[in-house]
Amino acid sequence: MLVPMKILVDHAMKHQYGIGAFNANNMEQIQAIMEAARETGSPVIIQASRGALQYSQFTFFKYLILAVEEAYPDVPFAAHLDHGNTLEAVKKAIDLGFSSVMIDGSLMEDGKTASTYEYNVQVTKSVVDYAHQYGVTVEGEIGTLGGIEDGVGSGEIHLTDPLQAKEFVAETGLDTLAIAIGTSHGAYKFTSTPLLALNVVQEIKSLMPDLPLVMHGASSVPRELTNKINQYGGRMPDAIGVPITSIQEAIKLGVAKINVDTDGRMAITATIREIFQKHPEKFDPRDYLKPAREALKELVAAKMNDFGAHGRGKDIAQINLTAARKFYQSH
Repeated sequence: MLVPMKILVDHAMKHQYGIGAFNANNMEQIQAIMEAARETGSPVIIQASRGALQYSQFTFFKYLILAVEEAYPDVPFAAHLDHGNTLEAVKKAIDLGFSSVMIDGSLMEDGKTASTYEYNVQVTKSVVDYAHQYGVTVEGEIGTLGGIEDGVGSGEIHLTDPLQAKEFVAETGLDTLAIAIGTSHGAYKFTSTPLLALNVVQEIKSLMPDLPLVMHGASSVPRELTNKINQYGGRMPDAIGVPITSIQEAIKLGVAKINVDTDGRMAITATIREIFQKHPEKFDPRDYLKPAREALKELVAAKMNDFGAHGRGKDIAQINLTAARKFYQSH
């Protein structure tokens, strides 16, 4: 069932587990994510970046969401726009049937240049005012992550200021906040084990205990996948992602939504590379897309278990966008 993301992250925060938000570009990825959610009994968030929507020619993604609703009525899920850069991008996603949107006002419209606080407030508030009319959840961001993924990112880390975060939430009325605590976008995150600024999470939660927080750039970049990709002809220099133990600690402190993209890409790529090298006679796309889908499903299921989301789906209230719209109208 398609639900507003607010329903999911509020439940996760209350019960101290994390909900995986997994990026998808095509049918196979979405099927893998939803099969993992069904098998583990987890709620889940399917994310699409602006690049993913363009890749799918927008309309195809709309009908993929509708297909998920029909095929997985027993799985609570949100369809979320990742790193929207303008009000127009948000409007497009809502028109496509998304139940949640992110407006990343920490960057200018180019998705690369760090913005001012005043700009971030203005663009985020405009999205909140629009999206809440439709019962759609809004995620904002303050602070910037390192790295660049799907063309998004300044490449510089600026940790979130807890006091400014409180002011930002009060001025914008958003539902959930992405914070910068030292994580980084993309596959090439770190050269040594990262030390995340978990004190920032603690400080923000002490100021806003009822606000669900979001961790971007949370892929772990598994060494076994890096090795497999390289074994079968890839060229991925050694990199270190975010340790699962660090993510689990952040969840305990109040992070409710964990974004994962790179790890899923790696699982698919490693599988396809292996098949191409071991079976060069194969040319039917189903011969490599099906096992790639299975590999992604296994990775996503493992993440759901690591985040503590397994078995939580049955406890999610079945609230649709119409009910959410009435909630926002009354507050």
